[in-house]
Amino acid sequence: MSKTVFPYRQAVEILEALRQQQEVAIVDVRDEALFATGHPLFAVNIPLSKLELELLDRIPQQSTAITLYDNDEGLAQAAAERFAALGYRNVALLKDDLAGWQAAGGELFIDVNSPSKAFGELVEHHNKTPSLSADEVHSLINSNANVVVLDARRFDEYQTMSIPSAISVPGGELVLRVRDLAPSPETTVIVNCAGRTRSIIGTQSLVNAGIRNPVFALRNGTIGWTLAGHSLDKGQSRRYGETSETAQRQAANHARNTADRAGVERILLATLKRWQQESRTTYLFDVRDAEEYAAGHLPGSRHVPGGQLLQETDHYASVRGARIVLVDDDGVRANMTASWLAQLGWQVSVLEELQPDDFNATGHWKPQVPPVAQPEFISPQQLADWLAEGQTKVLDFTTRANHLNSHIPGAGWLLRSTLQQQGKAVLPDARRYVLTCGSSLLAGYAVEQVAELTGKPVFVLEGGNAAWRAANLPTEQGEQQLLSPAIDRYRRPYEGTDIEPGVMQAYLDWEYGLVAQLDRDGTHGFRVLPAQVQATTA
Repeated sequence: MSKTVFPYRQAVEILEALRQQQEVAIVDVRDEALFATGHPLFAVNIPLSKLELELLDRIPQQSTAITLYDNDEGLAQAAAERFAALGYRNVALLKDDLAGWQAAGGELFIDVNSPSKAFGELVEHHNKTPSLSADEVHSLINSNANVVVLDARRFDEYQTMSIPSAISVPGGELVLRVRDLAPSPETTVIVNCAGRTRSIIGTQSLVNAGIRNPVFALRNGTIGWTLAGHSLDKGQSRRYGETSETAQRQAANHARNTADRAGVERILLATLKRWQQESRTTYLFDVRDAEEYAAGHLPGSRHVPGGQLLQETDHYASVRGARIVLVDDDGVRANMTASWLAQLGWQVSVLEELQPDDFNATGHWKPQVPPVAQPEFISPQQLADWLAEGQTKVLDFTTRANHLNSHIPGAGWLLRSTLQQQGKAVLPDARRYVLTCGSSLLAGYAVEQVAELTGKPVFVLEGGNAAWRAANLPTEQGEQQLLSPAIDRYRRPYEGTDIEPGVMQAYLDWEYGLVAQLDRDGTHGFRVLPAQVQATTA
């Protein structure tokens, strides 16, 4: 099959477009663990392995200038062909890939969500965000001091491990909830995450919003806590409760003032609808919690809690230079989130004058996915019968972690990037192939390629691995047949409870060096608000 010829785009063109704050989509199509080894600051990771599951929401305008690259893995061309097949009209390849980027003077950043992490370090650098060491916080807790610890991560992260006595208050909720959790201005408030970014932004949010309490970040989060030799709790479920009317009103006033200081725009629904008809990318995010969103939201809005939107902006708003519009129903969370996005260099607006009946869509957010050529589905029982007969091979396209935890006996775990690179050579011989994943959605996109490579019948397990387990059919665990390397996910040095101390310390050292790397890069466009004065007595 002949390849489509795509133009090349020079790194210097993209660097200049970033400095001019034009719309730019730089897409790294490698799997996440490879992306984390080095990438441009504003590159976004949309792996070839699961491209169809994410692309339409992350880059919604088909006219956007998109530049794709890998690091000589041979994936960018295949990804470009898929982009073009999905209707994207302005697709190019990065000339000389990452080597070309560096030759043009571009920096390479390691890890994931690098813009947000680098910005967090810049905020602390400029505002001298107050913080306490793990030993100091440990002493406060153990001495029964008047102190409350608020964990700014996602609830599932909090449940994995947490500071003793901490309450789960994801970062976007802090300004709204803190007055009810620490009603006395004498209470010292400690904000923590696993590392640094979310505790810095959470603490500075409270400072910027004028909280009367002394407030501090737990320096280096649960990593710092662990390195100091203190034990963490596991499986906790403490969460914030309802917000009082007085606390909500005070928080709304302070949040709006903070957003105004940051230059946040305010628009009406009619303006949003006009923007959505234009060629420029406009993202619409509802930053409340999942239950509120499901109960009623603005049609077309995507649910992203405010704290996670700030931590993972590149994942949700993947076109740098796009417009971002935020919505809530309390005047706090959208304004506070917007204040940070504006400092991150985004044109951001908050929707105003919404009425209760504007929130007339219900249910959880569902991603847009392109149609898949109608495969031939088989039932779990049919697959079980075929497996008993032999000569049937199951290819599992789920995540490696899910596959190791539970998979159909004999299934081979495979990434579509490996399939692209190795072709038929990676596939075990069989009379027929059955493709699966968690739900079989992703597996459906691999049918055509497996059929072309093998010339054999290819089927999809209806309902995927979930349906197999629901039918009470046998599963196994472990690494019996891994057909791809362990690259689908980058293991964060701050997640889980079994990370080597040296790895955790290296991660902190990297974060400390991000401000200098931002200076060398010169494309970020960040502008940090001057700090408000607040009490710092602990």
